Amino acid sequence: MHAMCVMHPSRDREDGQDPKPKRARVDHPLDKPESPGKPGRADSAEHPEKPERPEKPEHLENTGSPGKPLERIEFETMLLGRYLHLLASRGGGRLDRSAYTLLSRIRAEGPMSIGGLSDAFGLDASTLNRQTAAMLRAGVVERIPDPEGGIARRFAITPEGERRLDSDRAENVNGLARLLDAWTPGEAAQLADSLGRLNRDIERLDGRPWPRD
Repeated sequence: MHAMCVMHPSRDREDGQDPKPKRARVDHPLDKPESPGKPGRADSAEHPEKPERPEKPEHLENTGSPGKPLERIEFETMLLGRYLHLLASRGGGRLDRSAYTLLSRIRAEGPMSIGGLSDAFGLDASTLNRQTAAMLRAGVVERIPDPEGGIARRFAITPEGERRLDSDRAENVNGLARLLDAWTPGEAAQLADSLGRLNRDIERLDGRPWPRD
């Protein structure tokens, strides 16, 4: 008898015939190589990416040198508040800032009650009571009945208050004259117009306009 020939799988492979076709490899999305320049998880822990800074509104962008306009205004007004008191002499007898401001408002508007001053300045009654008490002791204001017949008494400026207010204001103006000695009249007028516009816009937003001529 002839021996039966048994086909062995190895012979099929030798003949170039694979009994089982190879499956095509499909890349999984997680197996994709990382793009260059982007760190992997391990690298990102060691070198975290810096968060992007939000873009500033267009009106805050730099339009000149040095510095941005709004930042320059903030900086210069901060210094202005510090420097203004240097324009006048440092001798005694000057009104403090709160008394100067309150007297200026009472002169512009006429006798005012605590309630009226509170509405004008946005201050609480306790603060105004303390400030007006000091002004009463200094003799720069006096309390009078309400000319319109109201219950609340009002504060009116006294002749001494008028004198001291005029004296301080004249001293401030003289200090500004020395400061702006090298400015032309046109430059000084331009500064006055710009400051007036700035203050009116502040008053518009605050809702408390200052009486002007």
